[in-house]
Amino acid sequence: MEFRKVGLITCTALVLANMIGTGVFTSLGFQVAVLPSPFPVLMVWLLGGLVALCGALSYAELASALPSSGGEYYFLSRIYHPAIGFMAGFVSVTVGFAAPIALAAMAFGDYLAATFPGVHPGVASMVVVLLVALLHSLTVRASGNFQVVVTCLKVCLVVAFIVIGVWKETAHPVSFAPKPGDFALMVSTPFAISLMFVLYAYTGWNAAAYILSEVRRPEVTVPWALLIGTVIVTILYVSINAVFLAAAPLQDYVGKIEVGQIAAEHLLGDEGGRIMSGLISLGLISAISAMTWAGPRVTQAIGRDLASLKVLSATRSGGVPLPALGLQTLIVVILLLSATFEAVLVYAQFAILACSFLAVLGVIVLRWRQPGLPRPFRCWGYPVTPIVFLVLNLFAMAYSAHDKPAYALAGAATLLVGFLLYFPLRKRRLSA
Repeated sequence: MEFRKVGLITCTALVLANMIGTGVFTSLGFQVAVLPSPFPVLMVWLLGGLVALCGALSYAELASALPSSGGEYYFLSRIYHPAIGFMAGFVSVTVGFAAPIALAAMAFGDYLAATFPGVHPGVASMVVVLLVALLHSLTVRASGNFQVVVTCLKVCLVVAFIVIGVWKETAHPVSFAPKPGDFALMVSTPFAISLMFVLYAYTGWNAAAYILSEVRRPEVTVPWALLIGTVIVTILYVSINAVFLAAAPLQDYVGKIEVGQIAAEHLLGDEGGRIMSGLISLGLISAISAMTWAGPRVTQAIGRDLASLKVLSATRSGGVPLPALGLQTLIVVILLLSATFEAVLVYAQFAILACSFLAVLGVIVLRWRQPGLPRPFRCWGYPVTPIVFLVLNLFAMAYSAHDKPAYALAGAATLLVGFLLYFPLRKRRLSA
């Protein structure tokens, strides 16, 4: 069908848009609060890129072997058990996409208000979410075209910020060489907590895996989109954080969300900072758009499988799963009205990382159980690649659970609820 035909450029744009969003423009303030040295801060961003790349390589194999939309919901259902898949799908429906959209919208409101002081951040957040959802309710082709345009604008913004940071001299001296105590910081609880924030910033490297059914030759296109997008974002993230660290003293960022504005004010003055804040707010629309597009495809896949939720699988003529989109938008609105930035981030990230952990572990399980399954793309560096991802994710999750047990318990409870909900619904499955 025509509406399904999106190619490598659009898929890569989706990955870039999902990844380059709230995290890179907001999380540095939380990191420098516990890592008061530039070297471990850059190392945590490099490590996050390594984790994302290992995850992308692993998901690339899963996407080529199991080319159907639904992301972790579909993968885990096929690899382990439909209850495990439903658990992951439940996480995606409730927080996996809704929470990052809410976070991006919160950041959008804060940055826009910094540019136009008369704007109420909460109102701006709500309006952008509803407008983007309205646009994605049209057709898949319209979603794809919009995504490519806003992603190109956002990548240009990040590159421009890096160029300005390299070109512009600041009065703030900084050294990225390791200092005494830096390596001790890198094996500490604060480093692990910082890694959680960084992994959130890299969230989205698996975005194209959610729309496999809408992609031309998904077994080839999606793996390359995942890899190209992840490598580009890793380079941009490390570079822009080096610019942030060089632009202003670390204490200026501590506990602040609008780190891009702070860096821009030091580089370009107050007026330049306000202009850059406005541009960053526009760039965040790309992240909101990408997750608004990808998320409902998981809900749609669940609706196809369970008669009780069949209404969520309905699509309009342009291929858009409108009921699924409406449900996701409703959850985003509730999060915007009821939660704080950090609470949403840590809670959602714990549950998201758990599902990604099971999916990457599934690469190993699937190789063992079905060695003859066609795999047009095979994970480079296997089995080291998935093992690196698993170990580092487990490291971040364990330390996060130790440091912020309430949020971790909330994330674990979401997983449990999703798992248990499957059983009263399974008797009415529509398909195997």
